[in-house]
Amino acid sequence: MTRRDPDLAIRHMVDHAREALAMVEGRSRQDLGDDRKLELALVRLLEIIGEAANRVPVETQESYPEVPWPEIISLRNRLIHGYDAVDLDIVWRVLDSDLPTLVEALERGP
Repeated sequence: MTRRDPDLAIRHMVDHAREALAMVEGRSRQDLGDDRKLELALVRLLEIIGEAANRVPVETQESYPEVPWPEIISLRNRLIHGYDAVDLDIVWRVLDSDLPTLVEALERGP
C-alpha cells in the first residue's frame, strides 16, 4: 500500500472549503433549504473535506493544533451515515463560521 501525501490532503481540504465558500457567497441559510442542488453540492464538499482530514496523519494534524480534526472527521461520518437526518442549520453554521477559519489555519501552515 502506498503512503498518502498529507500535503495533498490538506490542499484538498483547502480547495474544497474554498469552493464551498464561493458557493455560499451572497446566499443565506434559507437558500440552502430552498435549493436542493445547492444543499447536495455543499454537503458533498463537506464530506470530501472530512475524508481528506481523515487522510492526514496524526503527526501532521498535531502541527495544526487550531484545526478541530476530530470534529471535521466526525462531521463527514455524520453526513455520510446519517444522510437521512442532516441538520441544515448545523451545515450552514459550519459553512458560515467554521470554514473561513479552517482555510485560514491550513493556509497559514504549521
